[in-house]
Amino acid sequence: MKLSEAQISFLAHRSIDAIRAAGARIANDRIALNEAKALIERVLSESAGVHQRVARKIASLSRRVPEGSPEYEILYRQYTEEEMRRGRR
Repeated sequence: MKLSEAQISFLAHRSIDAIRAAGARIANDRIALNEAKALIERVLSESAGVHQRVARKIASLSRRVPEGSPEYEILYRQYTEEEMRRGRR
């Protein structure tokens, strides 16, 4: 998923607001926002990579599985979970 800089900034600001609402103190807003933006960008990048690997894996099956079909959705979920587990190692 691609987000614009404005969308990432919006999410970072909302995240910082939520952290404050939970009672945490933030010493430096600029550093906190930069870290939040970097984290959001990294998560989106990793998510895109997982999506590409899963889509290739489904496409490589010996039988054709139409995108959007119930079988595709089940395989997509299963393979995504596998990829996420691999990424945590």
